[in-house]
Amino acid sequence: MIRRYGEAVKAGQHYRRRPGVYAVCLGPEGMLATFQESPKPEFQLPGGGIDRGEQPVAALHREVFEETGWRVGIQRRIGAFRRFTWMPEYGFWAEKVCTVYLARPVLRLGPPSEPEHTAVWLRPEDGLELLGNAGDRAMLAQVLRGV
Repeated sequence: MIRRYGEAVKAGQHYRRRPGVYAVCLGPEGMLATFQESPKPEFQLPGGGIDRGEQPVAALHREVFEETGWRVGIQRRIGAFRRFTWMPEYGFWAEKVCTVYLARPVLRLGPPSEPEHTAVWLRPEDGLELLGNAGDRAMLAQVLRGV
């Protein structure tokens, strides 16, 4: 059973399953995160949806690069969680199934190519408060506890 974070499931609401991959990216400068301007400004773990036919690890590399401009080395899978949310950029309610990996930033190739995303470095401890969703914060806490 995968733990659920965030808002409760709304009775009668249809949710489209949306698998995604995300990374806790720790390096010498701290934790690499992305700041997304809209639909609401928030700090996030870099990552996103897995496209049809795409392998999860390939999707993770693509998404992290699009949102931060960095190439990463993936170290291990941390865990997974679900959250039910409205996705205004796609116009549907989603059951996001989020798989999270531990990664290290390897090479900055340029600015993010994803609109309204900015790569930011945070102290990992600050990420426990600043990350915009409880699932991201829980995965980061798990890493910081050494689990």
